[in-house]
Amino acid sequence: MDKFRMIFQFFQSNQESFMNGICGIMALASTQMYSAFDFNCPCLPRYNLAYGLGILLVPPFILFLLGFVLNNNISMLAEEWRRPQGQRGKDPAVLRYMFCSMAQRAMIAPAVWVSVTLLDGKCITCAFCTSVPVETLGNASHPRLSQGEIQRVLARIPCKEIYNGQELIANEVAVRYLRCISQALGWCFVLLMTILAFLVRSLRPCFSQAAFLKSRYWSHYIDIERKLFDETCAEHARSFAKVCIQQFFEGMSTDLVAAHCHLPRKAPVDAGEAAEKLLGITDRGTMNMALKSWHRCKPPLHLHPPVIPTGNGWAGEGQPPTHASVPRRETASYYSWV
Repeated sequence: MDKFRMIFQFFQSNQESFMNGICGIMALASTQMYSAFDFNCPCLPRYNLAYGLGILLVPPFILFLLGFVLNNNISMLAEEWRRPQGQRGKDPAVLRYMFCSMAQRAMIAPAVWVSVTLLDGKCITCAFCTSVPVETLGNASHPRLSQGEIQRVLARIPCKEIYNGQELIANEVAVRYLRCISQALGWCFVLLMTILAFLVRSLRPCFSQAAFLKSRYWSHYIDIERKLFDETCAEHARSFAKVCIQQFFEGMSTDLVAAHCHLPRKAPVDAGEAAEKLLGITDRGTMNMALKSWHRCKPPLHLHPPVIPTGNGWAGEGQPPTHASVPRRETASYYSWV
């Protein structure tokens, strides 16, 4: 249990670790889904290709979309992409980094599904059984069969129990031929995905390290800023509700006292602290205006506003400053698992 708890804490350490864990679980789920899937080829000339390629390609597409749905950053990306310009510009490099990061993680489960499917060979056997070279592997000069009848016989190769074309081509030979091709494609696909993952993960920072670091930093910043804004809104809503409830009960107690019902009164605890957390926003209209302002014109990313000059160019009245104020240097470090 301690090992599982440590793994769970690691997944919760940051957003990227959490999404890596989700993608790993989806990859394992895709293999379990394929092993539990009952593959039944229709064994008909016009339906084998559609069924085989459908099983090979449709589930990976669904898993790819599911990877985007389970990623919490998809809503953040859409919000950042669609929000107005406001006081803060939108960096296309950051948006591209966020989208590529989500796409890479969402591709893990589909890649596992395609790899397992090709290595198993059932889909390729079902889809391309009518393309078996009978001239090379079987008896192409078999009498009494037209071209259409040969296609119907070959379409029954995946269905061993109803296959009746042993005189044309042996079922074991055709299945072995198609499965070898499928496994070769599967290993080529695994090798291609491994090479692409290596290039993306290792060589991408080498060509544009500064741009890569900036994009990753501001991507993390947007995520952290959104979390802090949600926490601040939740804290304000809690304080607002607490003050509203206290005022309601104070009003009720005042009415009861006016009605000559003497009840013991106790001073509310932490009423001043809850009122301070409201930050001057004490009505619904003001709060709605603050939320709209946050969406439309987010504050600029500049913590030290410049000195406002007066008519003679200095902030002071006719007296220039003796020494320019040197801003304090601050250093921040951010560690992330990529």
